[in-house]
Amino acid sequence: MDSMVDRNHTAVTRFILLGLTHDPVLQVVLFVIILCIYPVTVSGNLSTIILIRISSQLHHPMYFFLSHLAFADTGYSSNVTPNLLVNFLVERNTISYFGCGTQLGAAAFFGGTECFVLAVMAYDRFVAICNPLLYSAKMSTQVCAQLLLVAYVGGFFNAFTVTICFYPLFFCGPNQVNHFFCDFAPLIELACSDTRVSVVFSSFSAGSTVVITVIVIAISYIYILITILKMRSNEGRHKAFSTCTSHLTVVILFYGTLTFIYVMPKSSFSTDQNKVVSVFYTVVIPMLNPLIYSLRNNEIKGALKREFYRKIFC
Repeated sequence: MDSMVDRNHTAVTRFILLGLTHDPVLQVVLFVIILCIYPVTVSGNLSTIILIRISSQLHHPMYFFLSHLAFADTGYSSNVTPNLLVNFLVERNTISYFGCGTQLGAAAFFGGTECFVLAVMAYDRFVAICNPLLYSAKMSTQVCAQLLLVAYVGGFFNAFTVTICFYPLFFCGPNQVNHFFCDFAPLIELACSDTRVSVVFSSFSAGSTVVITVIVIAISYIYILITILKMRSNEGRHKAFSTCTSHLTVVILFYGTLTFIYVMPKSSFSTDQNKVVSVFYTVVIPMLNPLIYSLRNNEIKGALKREFYRKIFC
């Protein structure tokens, strides 16, 4: 049963996820592609976490935060991708009301945590480049733990707000969610109860998360840019900038897609276009992040080679 009688109306207890596309050929192609992407995402991020844990050369704040970025990416992708794959295999992919709320909360938690971790990583680069002599004191183990706690509390607050905005909603009409996972916007369109309070609070939570983290990132990189421009040595400039390129690339990809989905006017793009972009930031970006850091970071590549040779020849 997909519904129950309540308040003289039929209350929806299960939702039907319509998925990414109904084209049979495109479904097969996308299934194969995403099926290949997901193992790479999980193995790449878990390998990053393990490598940073076991390699003493990577026991620095920047890599400490990177391991938690990899954790957030793994959780974000694992929350959405399996359900997306199921959509390609079954004719009618259903999810319970509470399962939908759980998936919505998990997406908000991992997405919010990733925003804050990216902001913390920007602050770390600011201290390393602008105050190198004070780096050890300003980024001590205790400070790193406190910054990481702030990131997870921020992610939890975002998830808590979105979840408490979802569960009071009453669904009595169509239960077909025009998406491949339980996202807040398509769910709001199906609600029969007043959604104004839920929309305001969820928008405030998500908006605050994005605005706060973007401000921290922007201010950090403004000071970094000023410091780099003041350097007299071209080699020093190149070295300083090279430590930021991986992080900047990840930030641009992540916030660029979030802006497309949640900031751009809804009338400018179709639902299908929004779903395609959602695939990019929930499936593709979590795979790209460990590749970006491993390919552009000599310390990670060096640590990977050392551990590889040690396992083989020792």
